Amino acid sequence: MKAHAATGSGASAPAATDPATWRHCSDPRWHRRWHHRWRHSLWLRLMALFLALALAIAFTFMIGMQRAFGSGWRDVIRPLVADYVDRLAADIGSPPDLARAQALAERLPVAIEITGPAVNWRSAARWPDAVQDHPLEMLVRQTADGHRIRFGVDAQSWMARPRGVAWVTLGVLLALCAVAWKLAHHLFRPLQAIGAGVERFGRGEFTAPIPVHRHDELGALAEQVNTMAADLSGLLDAKRALLLAISHELRSPLTRARLNAELVAEGPERDALLRDLAEMRDLITSLLESERLSQPHVALHREPTDLAALVHGLLAAPPLAQGGVRVALPAGLPAAPVDRTRLSLLLRNLLDNAVRHGATGAASPELTGQWDGHTLTLTVRDHGPGVPPDLLDRLAEPFFRADAARERRTGGVGLGLTLCRLIAQAHGGSLRFESAGPGLRAVLSLPWAAAAGHPSPG
Repeated sequence: MKAHAATGSGASAPAATDPATWRHCSDPRWHRRWHHRWRHSLWLRLMALFLALALAIAFTFMIGMQRAFGSGWRDVIRPLVADYVDRLAADIGSPPDLARAQALAERLPVAIEITGPAVNWRSAARWPDAVQDHPLEMLVRQTADGHRIRFGVDAQSWMARPRGVAWVTLGVLLALCAVAWKLAHHLFRPLQAIGAGVERFGRGEFTAPIPVHRHDELGALAEQVNTMAADLSGLLDAKRALLLAISHELRSPLTRARLNAELVAEGPERDALLRDLAEMRDLITSLLESERLSQPHVALHREPTDLAALVHGLLAAPPLAQGGVRVALPAGLPAAPVDRTRLSLLLRNLLDNAVRHGATGAASPELTGQWDGHTLTLTVRDHGPGVPPDLLDRLAEPFFRADAARERRTGGVGLGLTLCRLIAQAHGGSLRFESAGPGLRAVLSLPWAAAAGHPSPG
């Protein structure tokens, strides 16, 4: 008992009090992760379904076979066993003959126990546990001289084989479940290619269609998605071609109109006319530039560019000269090979947007930067009313205006931020917008490595 108690306490206490185990089981994030995987993983649910199906089939099969054969065979075997026990008791005799009992115990897989006034004998030193715990009256006989003969069958050895068969059956069913899950995984594999293709099409990349290797329903779905993508690509190409054609055709009339406007006598009407013509010119220029930047292979005119000098040059020229923009760029930033003209357009648009939309009397717009040796992150923030969070992702869409009335007052046609994002992407970077509370924050990330012959300072 002492050894058993020591073993039990020594084996179970550490597992029950292991802090890492308790933290792992009680961590709510673990449950949330599994709940998220369960809700969003078709493969996990299919595996659980196959496992539950295999267990249900095995349980139903075993219960059904037990019901089918158990009761019927029991009714048939019981009288035969009772008659056989009577013959064994008669063979032992009354009073019991120990030599015959010993011979029966050695010849047959039974244990014999004789108790009474003259003889107390047991064929085995250890009586079978199953018979000791659950004696059957049909295996007990009373002799004429008052002796009690009990026959025992060690059912453990008999039951071990059916248990082994049951475990083997369960293992085979689970193996079949795993094979079925593998087949299901293979059947649904095209869904991954379809999902990746839809993501590409959503980004506007229509050059690589979804590969079709099957001719079933999923293969037909992939072909239909490819057809839809081709139609969308054609519509977008037609839209761009129309905008380009209109832009090119409008350039000559606009040039003539501007020359004629210059001949008008000076006054408010002439200034308004020239301002409107300049806005139309800027719109056409922005349309053409956005189309060039939308091409898969953008021709950038890269040259070593000093960012600090570029920013200070922008802030020294109108209309940003009166904006009061505060600048904090990282020290020791090297010159990097970028398209100086387009990067200047990107920064001018962002800074002009921050100056125009800043609240009156609020803090000045800010331009800050961070550089980790590979990536330059620039942040432009204003302290104006900001943009609703649900509209942040749409700010860089062509012709989108968060507040159309405000845009008409402050100018702009809705292409400035679109050009900013296209220029950032053409350089291998990104542009995103965040709520600054108050105000709007534009975060620009660009690859920024020192140009050849212009090593990093320090």
